[in-house]
Amino acid sequence: MTAVLGVRGLSVRFRLRDAVVRAVTDVSFDLEPGRLLALVGESGCGKSVLAAALLGLLPGNAEVRGRVLLGAEDLSAAGERTLARRVRGRRIALVPQSAATALTPVRTARSQLAETLRELRPDVRDLDAEADRLAERAGLRPADLDRYPHELSGGMAQRVVLALALAGDPEVILADEPTNGLDRPLVERTVDALRGLADDGRAVLLITHDLAAAERVATDVAVMYASRIVEQGPADEVFADPWHPYTRGLLDATPARGFRPLPGHPPDLSALPAGCVFRPRCPRRDTCTDDPAPRRVAGRVLACAHPVEKEVSC
Repeated sequence: MTAVLGVRGLSVRFRLRDAVVRAVTDVSFDLEPGRLLALVGESGCGKSVLAAALLGLLPGNAEVRGRVLLGAEDLSAAGERTLARRVRGRRIALVPQSAATALTPVRTARSQLAETLRELRPDVRDLDAEADRLAERAGLRPADLDRYPHELSGGMAQRVVLALALAGDPEVILADEPTNGLDRPLVERTVDALRGLADDGRAVLLITHDLAAAERVATDVAVMYASRIVEQGPADEVFADPWHPYTRGLLDATPARGFRPLPGHPPDLSALPAGCVFRPRCPRRDTCTDDPAPRRVAGRVLACAHPVEKEVSC
């Protein structure tokens, strides 16, 4: 299937007064209609910066290299006017981390959704009817839209934000840690709604550190460590049999797999180690000195010179 969004060699650097932060390094992946790609990894590895880069929402000190292809259009060459008027909300929509900061506290959810519809889809004649439809698609009752944000639970507020993201009928949904602060039933309802959007034909990128949520709904998974994707492939295969030592360490740290935390801490993105960035924490570090570039191996993308799977080697 043809990808609706293709990322090719994307790198993001932030130049500070006394340091350079390498937030995203040579990242490539495709988002296809009808599939949900979960981007997972520890906090601070660059996941949210990557999402902001896809939409051109980085601060002025960011240096970006690589390409972001939306169909035949290269967004990395597009100006702010194009992104604001033709892309954001219309073709690519963002579900942000915090619904509380995304909603205006003095207006009802319905008024905010109606305003978004007027801006993104001026052809809609019955705003209330379309708002009700979007609410139900996001898992809300239409009556919930008549509440103010402070009258909504955390899960309801997150579903309002999802309805807002759907208002422009986008091809791509970027969900950046949409389950933060939610209890497990609400986490599952939220990610199930995102999977439903993929099942309806949209391309969905779910950014999360919640491996259980990712395993529940993802069709594909990309594992990010210290600004780089170290393993990527079909979700059922990667979760069942991880090849990169970092992926295995992440999964072993979950309660379902014994809760064995990874030793050490991720590196500072302004002082990444030479060679393999995972080497200081890797149980196989005594046999590895390389800085392996990502390569395709048996249907996956892998950046490791000595993967866990014994049948896979350089």
